Amino acid sequence: MTMRRSINATLLIGYCGVIYWLSSKSSLSTPALFMHQDKVHHMGAYFLMGILAWQFFKDFNRQQKTIITVSLLFCSLYGASDEWHQSFVSGRDASVFDWAADTLGATLALFTMTLKRPFRQTN
Repeated sequence: MTMRRSINATLLIGYCGVIYWLSSKSSLSTPALFMHQDKVHHMGAYFLMGILAWQFFKDFNRQQKTIITVSLLFCSLYGASDEWHQSFVSGRDASVFDWAADTLGATLALFTMTLKRPFRQTN
């Protein structure tokens, strides 16, 4: 495994661990500023995960469509598993709308990556 692959794997796995840890908390103390702000938090968190997933999976496959598909599947499935995990945490609940916000955040990140970084076949 190259150094870049190791770094990208560490960042993605570490970030997934942070999300898991936060999801294990009975409550997160964030001031309520507007309705549905939790959806914005979900989108932001999974936007970053989408970027980290893109960085990780592009090390293993050079086809842009494959990188997008695998990254989106990873983020969406992790979001679904996170919602399931929260269903077992006192004070938390699982929400299909939170999962949709997770998936939308990752989708926006991957779309942004395709616009911001024109795909190149070389390293």
